[in-house]
Amino acid sequence: MTHTQLDAPLSATRTLGGSPDEPLTAEPVVRRLIDERFGHGSLDVCDELISEEIAEHQDYGPNHAPGAAGVKAVVTSLRRAFSDFKLEIEDLVVSGNTVWTRNIATGTHDGLYMGHAPSGRSFRIYVFDVLRVVDSRVVEHWGVRDRVAVLTQLGLLSRPRGAGTGS
Repeated sequence: MTHTQLDAPLSATRTLGGSPDEPLTAEPVVRRLIDERFGHGSLDVCDELISEEIAEHQDYGPNHAPGAAGVKAVVTSLRRAFSDFKLEIEDLVVSGNTVWTRNIATGTHDGLYMGHAPSGRSFRIYVFDVLRVVDSRVVEHWGVRDRVAVLTQLGLLSRPRGAGTGS
């Protein structure tokens, strides 16, 4: 894993292990959110680290719940479809109160996913996230994942004829 921190000042002032009265800096908030929420499936961390007024820029559809409830819904649906789902940070860049991550998502399709019965197949994709943190809470999120690659690796979507063959 690599880590880069730009010379921009952080808006929050402490790291993990600092005084409980001080807000966490952006990086430990994001690391904890990804490690505990997606690495271990802990939903309680969402209540602590997600703002109820989070501006979510990843399209989850019109009926997606706001705030921590929406994040919990995403984790729950992923764990239901892929009981061994993992999201691991490969690269992380911090600038002020904004954190960019390049992650690896993996899982085995052993539950219903996007209407598809379990295939027993595994997937591995990159996921890119940008999170803005204020007062130790994520207040804004952009995320990009490759659903087409997931569906293809699970055998649920065929590549178009000639794709990848140079034709």
